[in-house]
Amino acid sequence: MIAPGRAKRPGAARPALDPPSPDELASCPFCAGHEDRTPPQTLVLPDAGDWKVRVVPNLYPALERQEVVVHSRRHIRSIAEAEDDELELVAAAWQRRAADEPGNVFPLINEGREAGASLAHSHSQLIWLPEPTPELARPRGELVLERDGVVVSCPWAARVPYETVIAPAGSDGDPLTSPLLGAALRTLAGLVRRLQELEGRVPLNAWFERGEDDWRLVLFPRLNLLAALELGAGVFVNTLPPEEAVTRLREA
Repeated sequence: MIAPGRAKRPGAARPALDPPSPDELASCPFCAGHEDRTPPQTLVLPDAGDWKVRVVPNLYPALERQEVVVHSRRHIRSIAEAEDDELELVAAAWQRRAADEPGNVFPLINEGREAGASLAHSHSQLIWLPEPTPELARPRGELVLERDGVVVSCPWAARVPYETVIAPAGSDGDPLTSPLLGAALRTLAGLVRRLQELEGRVPLNAWFERGEDDWRLVLFPRLNLLAALELGAGVFVNTLPPEEAVTRLREA
């Protein structure tokens, strides 16, 4: 359902995000120099020299195998702040860990406490699920941009403002073996930068969906509060018409 007026209701505004405090910087286990504050690493990239991307077991896993991919040795709070070479190494880390530990590997990104992130330092999760996620058809929508072999669109049935999907321009069956994964992550970072220009820093989630010979990276900004209507009835109330989201993202 599209209901722009809901964005004006009391309590809908988000508080401004303060810059990192000295305590946050001193206590962050993902920053360079704090490697002893995490479990032993399962992978670091590049293979020689100072690490840029580091993979460690999750201290508090939801499932038996769950790993954290630290996106930078620098204290960055968003994937939007990651450099292109770091994003390419994140893609390589996802693919190498999926090859080293085969199974139903589900990469995801939670950014911001409201979106489920417990630590501010930009990172992603690799979760080995007991079963594959269900196959879903690519949603129909309006093109935002196309570059580097991937296309970005806003679904006509977007559930939240600025929901977008990043997908290969052609047929491509598995992101964890695809040469386009790095391009997809770079495009995701670029979209988040555009989103931040429009709305400031926004909590967000990102995950993969798969179909037959198809995959897509879903960007799900958390501009709306999800309540019982969404979680119980499955009825999502979007306060921004998708066609307006497309125009804003193109112009940002």
